Amino acid sequence: MKVLITGIDGYSGWPLALHLARRGHDVVGIDNFVTRKRVKEVGSWSATPIASFPKRQEAAKKLLGKTIQFYKGDLAKYPFLLDVVRREKPDAIVHLAEQRSAPYSMIDVDHAVRTQVENITGTLHLLYAIREASPETHLVKMGTMGEYGTPNVDIPEGFFDVDFHGKRDHLPFPRQAGSWYHWSKVFDSGDVMFATKIWGLKSTDVMQGVIYGTRTPEITDDALLTRFDFDETWGTALNRFAVEAVLGLPITPYGRGGQIRGFIALEDSVQSLRIAVENPPKSSEYRVFNQFDAAYSVNDLAELTHRVARDLGLNPRIEHPPDPRVEAEQHYYNPIHEHLPALGYKRTRNLEDVLREIFRDLIRFRRRIEARRHVVLPTVDWRQADNTGSLTARSHPAPAAPAGSDTPPAAAAAPDTSGTSA
Repeated sequence: MKVLITGIDGYSGWPLALHLARRGHDVVGIDNFVTRKRVKEVGSWSATPIASFPKRQEAAKKLLGKTIQFYKGDLAKYPFLLDVVRREKPDAIVHLAEQRSAPYSMIDVDHAVRTQVENITGTLHLLYAIREASPETHLVKMGTMGEYGTPNVDIPEGFFDVDFHGKRDHLPFPRQAGSWYHWSKVFDSGDVMFATKIWGLKSTDVMQGVIYGTRTPEITDDALLTRFDFDETWGTALNRFAVEAVLGLPITPYGRGGQIRGFIALEDSVQSLRIAVENPPKSSEYRVFNQFDAAYSVNDLAELTHRVARDLGLNPRIEHPPDPRVEAEQHYYNPIHEHLPALGYKRTRNLEDVLREIFRDLIRFRRRIEARRHVVLPTVDWRQADNTGSLTARSHPAPAAPAGSDTPPAAAAAPDTSGTSA
């Protein structure tokens, strides 16, 4: 199969490209490298050194014997996207090219509007490009379990049966998103569902849990590393906790730490996306997969990180700063996840083993995270309308990046179809 990955340079996109290529699929990517720029914007960088995209392509070809084709460009530019889809006519498109940070979307009005406009525009452009240039293409859109919120009932996979005033129907499960970013994903889901219905498309909406890990079987040397964000804007709670432990900072679960979310290892996330790609729905079908393996509270993550860190000779402590987010800190959480296992998905990694692997990489790259220790603790308060003052104070000019850093490559004048430069 030919698979187009939007957001191929990202945390999930790059490992997915390697995984699909190793399985024999032809992989084409699109990216504008905006995540590299936006992480720099908040004064941070990846804990793992990220090679330039041409170097990634070179290393992947050496490992896999296949060239990952690449177009540099922005999904906001519809003529560019339409041209790529028309040229490639992929069997599937995995859509990962969105602003993915909830805290980033909550900084101020500019970041909130930018998040929603970019995410919704990119998805609509992609839907129209598929309809116009390649209507048989299967769209796999990355959603988030955060679309559902934390209702006091079980969370189905997208739809549920409703009895109301003597009538019965099968309806989309209500969304209760908790950030401007998560609401943009809700709107994306509605757009994909609607376009699938009226145009007879094929689509899979993957409600993804929190991904953790630095490696997959294809990431065999540093030239193939994916990014690992740890600052409070772009990093996950688990990423922050591991970095805090390595730096000798307190491990900081927000508030009481009772918030529960679903989690999945990076290796199993790319496995599940590959399964979705290889098992497309029928025309006019919009299906939803809840993608996670297990649910943990923030306290569970903090305590496990504390225990693993002590096993490695570190001596962190756990502290509870006030929660900067507006969220329920104690709640019921029981999502259903049956569709992927029905297609053959099986969990291969567990949290503790992967966390130990994360620590090994972080200790190797301790100098990188030490240089950015000031970005770990929260500055973005979701109750404020404008957090730019505290963010600017934190984002002082950074020193030159070490070799192999995630400094964005120079912009190309036109999309690169050769797959040899970014």
